Amino acid sequence: MRRAGVSIVSNIVEGCARRGESEYLHFLDMSFGSLRELHYQVSLARRLGYFKENAGEILSDKCVETSKVLAALIRSLRRTD
Repeated sequence: MRRAGVSIVSNIVEGCARRGESEYLHFLDMSFGSLRELHYQVSLARRLGYFKENAGEILSDKCVETSKVLAALIRSLRRTD
Protein backbone atom coordinates (compact mmCIF):
# COMPACT_ATOMS: atom_id res chain seq x y z
CA MET A 1 0.00 0.00 0.00
CA ARG A 2 2.84 2.37 0.76
CA ARG A 3 4.51 1.62 -2.54
CA ALA A 4 1.30 2.28 -4.49
CA GLY A 5 0.70 5.52 -2.56
CA VAL A 6 4.21 6.78 -3.27
CA SER A 7 3.89 5.72 -6.91
CA ILE A 8 0.76 7.85 -7.38
CA VAL A 9 2.47 11.08 -6.42
CA SER A 10 5.84 10.17 -7.93
CA ASN A 11 4.32 9.59 -11.36
CA ILE A 12 2.47 12.90 -11.24
CA VAL A 13 5.68 14.73 -10.32
CA GLU A 14 7.74 12.91 -12.94
CA GLY A 15 5.10 13.63 -15.59
CA CYS A 16 5.19 17.33 -14.75
CA ALA A 17 8.92 17.33 -15.40
CA ARG A 18 8.52 15.90 -18.90
CA ARG A 19 8.64 18.03 -21.99
CA GLY A 20 5.45 17.15 -23.80
CA GLU A 21 1.82 16.88 -22.81
CA SER A 22 1.59 13.34 -24.20
CA GLU A 23 4.36 12.24 -21.83
CA TYR A 24 2.60 13.99 -18.96
CA LEU A 25 -0.61 12.12 -19.81
CA HIS A 26 1.31 8.85 -19.90
CA PHE A 27 2.56 9.41 -16.36
CA LEU A 28 -0.89 10.51 -15.20
CA ASP A 29 -2.28 7.26 -16.60
CA MET A 30 0.35 5.32 -14.65
CA SER A 31 -0.54 7.32 -11.55
CA PHE A 32 -4.21 6.46 -12.07
CA GLY A 33 -3.28 2.77 -12.32
CA SER A 34 -1.40 2.97 -9.03
CA LEU A 35 -4.38 4.70 -7.46
CA ARG A 36 -6.69 1.88 -8.59
CA GLU A 37 -4.19 -0.61 -7.19
CA LEU A 38 -4.18 1.20 -3.85
CA HIS A 39 -7.98 1.31 -3.78
CA TYR A 40 -8.12 -2.45 -4.31
CA GLN A 41 -5.55 -3.04 -1.57
CA VAL A 42 -7.57 -0.89 0.83
CA SER A 43 -10.69 -2.85 -0.09
CA LEU A 44 -8.92 -6.15 0.47
CA ALA A 45 -7.45 -5.01 3.79
CA ARG A 46 -10.92 -3.91 4.93
CA ARG A 47 -12.38 -7.32 4.07
CA LEU A 48 -9.56 -9.06 5.91
CA GLY A 49 -10.13 -6.91 8.98
CA TYR A 50 -6.77 -5.16 9.02
CA PHE A 51 -8.17 -1.71 9.82
CA LYS A 52 -9.43 -0.37 13.11
CA GLU A 53 -12.96 1.01 13.22
CA ASN A 54 -13.74 3.08 10.12
CA ALA A 55 -10.16 3.78 8.99
CA GLY A 56 -10.58 1.55 5.92
CA GLU A 57 -13.75 3.34 4.93
CA ILE A 58 -12.05 6.72 5.27
CA LEU A 59 -9.12 5.57 3.10
CA SER A 60 -11.49 4.13 0.52
CA ASP A 61 -13.39 7.41 0.36
CA LYS A 62 -10.10 9.29 -0.12
CA CYS A 63 -9.18 6.95 -2.98
CA VAL A 64 -12.53 7.60 -4.68
CA GLU A 65 -12.18 11.36 -4.22
CA THR A 66 -8.61 11.36 -5.55
CA SER A 67 -9.65 9.17 -8.46
CA LYS A 68 -12.31 11.68 -9.49
CA VAL A 69 -9.86 14.58 -9.38
CA LEU A 70 -7.15 12.72 -11.29
CA ALA A 71 -9.62 11.45 -13.91
CA ALA A 72 -10.91 15.01 -14.42
CA LEU A 73 -7.35 16.28 -14.91
CA ILE A 74 -6.65 13.55 -17.46
CA ARG A 75 -9.90 14.27 -19.31
CA SER A 76 -9.21 18.00 -19.44
CA LEU A 77 -5.72 17.47 -20.86
CA ARG A 78 -6.99 15.00 -23.47
CA ARG A 79 -9.59 17.53 -24.65
CA THR A 80 -6.81 19.99 -25.49
CA ASP A 81 -5.05 17.50 -27.80
